[in-house]
Amino acid sequence: MALLLALSACTAEEAPVVQTATVARAPVSEVVEAPATVGARATASLTSPAAGTVAKLYVSDGDTVKKGEILARISAPQARDRLKEAKKADRQAAKPVSFGGAPSVPSLRLPNGIDPHVRKSFAQARQAARKVEDKAIRRHLLSAIDLAEKQHRSQQKALNGIVGGLNRMLTSFTGQLGAGMSGLSSSMSSLQAASRSQTRAAVKAAEETVEGLTIKAPFGGVVTLGGGGGSATPALPDLAELVSGGGVPAQAAGSSAGTIAEGVPVGQGEALLTVTDVSELNLRADVDETDVLLVENGTRAEVEFDAVPGAVYTAEVTGVGVTPQEGATGGVSYPVRLSLAEGRFDDGSEAPDPKPGMSAVVRMIVKESPEAVAVPAAAVVTSGRDTVVWAVVGGRAERRTVTLGAEGDAFVEVVNGVKVGDRVITRGADGVRQGQEIP
Repeated sequence: MALLLALSACTAEEAPVVQTATVARAPVSEVVEAPATVGARATASLTSPAAGTVAKLYVSDGDTVKKGEILARISAPQARDRLKEAKKADRQAAKPVSFGGAPSVPSLRLPNGIDPHVRKSFAQARQAARKVEDKAIRRHLLSAIDLAEKQHRSQQKALNGIVGGLNRMLTSFTGQLGAGMSGLSSSMSSLQAASRSQTRAAVKAAEETVEGLTIKAPFGGVVTLGGGGGSATPALPDLAELVSGGGVPAQAAGSSAGTIAEGVPVGQGEALLTVTDVSELNLRADVDETDVLLVENGTRAEVEFDAVPGAVYTAEVTGVGVTPQEGATGGVSYPVRLSLAEGRFDDGSEAPDPKPGMSAVVRMIVKESPEAVAVPAAAVVTSGRDTVVWAVVGGRAERRTVTLGAEGDAFVEVVNGVKVGDRVITRGADGVRQGQEIP
């Protein structure tokens, strides 16, 4: 696009006071610029689940691995001993606990009627009495025997009643004791089930720990020996804590690893390797609060890296965060995530892929107008709440209130207030007054 420039109110010895330009159509893009950092699709720091020794190391720095590939093996006798202890405790907890039934209390029993021995004794007494020759004495003896037998029957009946009542009491006591024993048995069964649940959890955790001694890649990527961050393998749980009801302890934080090599001792939670998936690179930009409302999903962007001078990469916004972050200067910024695509040099050749952690500058195109009514950015001035452009009409300055669209660095889109072909003041506009003569 060619803008016609005219200089006026100047001499050969002095600089121009007013400079003008002609309004024309031109593409205008409004850009939000922000610093950014390259991130990988995923990163996992793998730690040792138990104290031991690096028995075997299958990879080196920079190796590319696939998901599930074995990276290292840890020798940890203590972890295997704990698994044996956990299984032993589980077997013990699985044994049934029996308290038997309620105790048996025998009933008291008395013969119904007169005991055969007592009856025989009364019969013998009567037989002896009948042999007495004196009738009066014989009659008196038989009457006494009848009375004694009658009294014995009465006493027997009363005794049977007492014994029956006692038997009923014993039966009631036995039933209550049986119910109590049943409740105790039920409570102990519940306690046993809870204990078994804990021992099973201990066994499972110990098995996972032993299984975790074989370090595998959680996904495909590039290996770095050592590293820090979150752990992708479980830490060794404490058996006593599990059995006592403490539950599975929280994962120990990975420590920064030193030299990782075969035969080197490692501690529980010590970082061994880091796997980084670089199949998809992304950017995290920090966008100032004054610009973040202009950014939305799908916004296109151009990216430049200090590490790759002369190359421009394409990107697209995939997410706008809502959590504010205070900047070093006191302002607030918001995180914006972008997917990163390929880059090209000025000559069209392909630029290399950047590495995670590299810094970049992102220019997000938030507004774009390919055929805008454009004026130089210097022509736009602010007057109170109005946005103003000074047009030159009939050789005099005329104040125009305008509405802006896309605002680029060099040119600005004017939605209304001026038209193509109008002449506007681009220099000295802040000192112009209405009706001032403009050559």
